[in-house]
Amino acid sequence: MTESAQKTTHFGFQTVAEEEKAGLVHGVFTRVASRYDLMNDLMSGGIHRVWKDAMMDWLAPQPHQRLLDVAGGTGDIAFRFLGRAPGATAVVCDMTESMLVEGRKRAEADNLAASLDWVVGDGMALPFADNSFDVFTNSFGTRNITRIQDALNEAYRVLKPGGRMMILEFSQMPNPLLQWAYDRYSFNVIPPLGQFVVNDRDSYQYLVESIRKFPDQETFAGMIRTAGFEQVSYRNLSMGIAALHSGWKI
Repeated sequence: MTESAQKTTHFGFQTVAEEEKAGLVHGVFTRVASRYDLMNDLMSGGIHRVWKDAMMDWLAPQPHQRLLDVAGGTGDIAFRFLGRAPGATAVVCDMTESMLVEGRKRAEADNLAASLDWVVGDGMALPFADNSFDVFTNSFGTRNITRIQDALNEAYRVLKPGGRMMILEFSQMPNPLLQWAYDRYSFNVIPPLGQFVVNDRDSYQYLVESIRKFPDQETFAGMIRTAGFEQVSYRNLSMGIAALHSGWKI
């Protein structure tokens, strides 16, 4: 057995071979792509939109910047970024082509077509040159990557000196009682909702489980520093249900 074959990772609460995870994640998002935006609204009561706006407020996009949004899915972050930064350009990169197809169907994609590219790519091996972007973002996609540290290293590589990375991801609530209540909601409501709306309980069971496997705020901040970023900080959103992580390539 080769060394790579011996390496395992998590797919939700399952232990799988590293080389299997990307395909499993690809299957999840291929199945849910057509209802992905609707499910986000239903699962969060629309709060994910508030979180993404908070991301833009802290990021403060500037005119003529170039953005790379990895795991950009249907374009939520890129659309917001371009709407705040005259003359800016953006690349949405996602490993699941069907997600990009859904994004290109949105009205914003037509309006911003001259400033926006859609690229199929792997966050652990980005198809872009060193020092290519002013801003790097990832919104709720980092926890689906097989080797998170590799993805953070890639973010550092493709950013220009002086560039900024910001990641929005589900996180851990510091209050155990609130975390318990949130867990009860997640496991008892979200998978059945996925079954009802998308006819796919298993994919949403995975998404709920994947949140619990993601590093807590301090651990993830340490991983960002390990990738080379400086001035690393984070902000909790909705009492820690989600968190924004920021770092600079200096």
